Amino acid sequence: MNRNSINLILAVGALVLVAGCFCRSNRDLDGPSDNPPRPTSTLSTSQANKSTTGSTSAKKPDTGDFLVEHLPVTTPRYIEIDKQVRGEKLLENAADDLNKALNLNDDITLRTKDCKEINAYYDPNDSTVTMCYELMEHFYATFKSAGSTDSESYKKMFDAVRFVFLHEIAHALIDKFKLPVIGNEEDAADRCSAYINLEELGDEGVSAVFAAADAFAIESKKNQGKAKNMADEHLLGEQRFYNSLCMIYGSNTSKYEKIVTEGYLPKERAVRCANEYQRTVDSWVNLLGPYRKN
Repeated sequence: MNRNSINLILAVGALVLVAGCFCRSNRDLDGPSDNPPRPTSTLSTSQANKSTTGSTSAKKPDTGDFLVEHLPVTTPRYIEIDKQVRGEKLLENAADDLNKALNLNDDITLRTKDCKEINAYYDPNDSTVTMCYELMEHFYATFKSAGSTDSESYKKMFDAVRFVFLHEIAHALIDKFKLPVIGNEEDAADRCSAYINLEELGDEGVSAVFAAADAFAIESKKNQGKAKNMADEHLLGEQRFYNSLCMIYGSNTSKYEKIVTEGYLPKERAVRCANEYQRTVDSWVNLLGPYRKN
């Protein structure tokens, strides 16, 4: 991985200017089918579907913090990236932003490291969120294998990591806040990440959800003909692909109508996406209301 990879870590640090919600997972990609669209338009901040619902519960006490732990990196090609992460205090800045946004009832530690596997995960045993350098490298290779240029692959890699990071943070909050999840937690984490990206992060957030959908699609095509692990807690990649597009389309149906008109999202699903998206927004606003500082 060359010096452009450092920008990925910078993107991770910048991403945590989130004031909404976050979630956990041990497997981030598992593939879809169709090629996702690549529009460059951004989410309007004046969209009509903004939630007006909010929790009236009393604010929770702030007895925990987001912390940072730097573990030794043993893989030579990641050493320079790790030095950059430490030197720029990227995790420290991310933790600071999160601490300003949320009241925690327990500490949560943020890590980047070489994991000897392609992964990103929240571990409830030690309350850590880990982003592996191997996953970042994997995203780049995934997009490159589908025909993207070097610069396009790096850009999509940055965006996909943003989606995954928020997915893992959301798992951490579900665990620490004992939030009720009616349904599949992995799906809830995906939807939470999509919600934060689309509502809070503007242009970069929209790109993150598109990049995740793109990665699900590419991985799915690679796995065509292989047996699917139907017992896995994650949804199939194909489902995650369509769910991601549904969240984007539902956030602003007029702005993203090409997702439907160009055939990426079936009309039979699209007609429900605005309601699906609004339910997601209302649910996370209410669940996290007591823990938000602002």
